[in-house]
This record gives sequence, C-alpha cells and structure tokens, in this order.
Amino acid sequence: MKASDLETDLGYKPAYTNYPDNDITSGFTSDLLSDVMGNAREESVLITIQAHKNTVACCSLAGISAIIICSGRKIPEDMIDAAKEEDIALFTTKDNQFITSYKVYGLL
Repeated sequence: MKASDLETDLGYKPAYTNYPDNDITSGFTSDLLSDVMGNAREESVLITIQAHKNTVACCSLAGISAIIICSGRKIPEDMIDAAKEEDIALFTTKDNQFITSYKVYGLL
C-alpha cells in the first residue's frame, strides 16, 4: 500500500500537505523507541502516541515510511518539520493504537 491510503481509505489526517507517498509493506505498534529501532521493518508504518521529533529521528534510522500519532495527540511543529526533512509521512487519528493497528492491518 501507499502512505496516501492511510488518508484516503482510513481517513487519517495528514500533519502536512504534499507528504511523500511512500510504500508501506508492514506495520509496527510501539511507544518504546528502542523497540522500534530494533524491531520495526523498513517500509513500515509506526503506530504510536509518541508525538515528538525524536520519534521521527528513530523512524529515519529504521527506514520507516510513515508515522501515525494516535489518540488525538497534538503533533508539535518541530515534529512536522523533522518529518518533512526526513521524507516521512505523518498522520494523526483519534483512534487508539489498538483500533489503528487493526485498521492498518486490514489495509495491508
């Protein structure tokens, strides 16, 4: 699937326009960034509540294509700037991580 499917098929709100429409081949749900770096696959989407720029840095190192911030958490501007710089698509949803993981799995 493509990152844009998160918006068009699931209704997740992009944090910025003209985000990269990266390929997504897997998903990973975690709030522990060391877990993400050690276990997430490249071209995956990270499902998390960690709304800060360190999450983007971690995803960049792991080759993650997109991030979904769950539970309606606000995304700070410095996180958006970092995602743009690293070409990582960034979305937000009011869904919790369990529901988000279920919906993303259905798309994959």
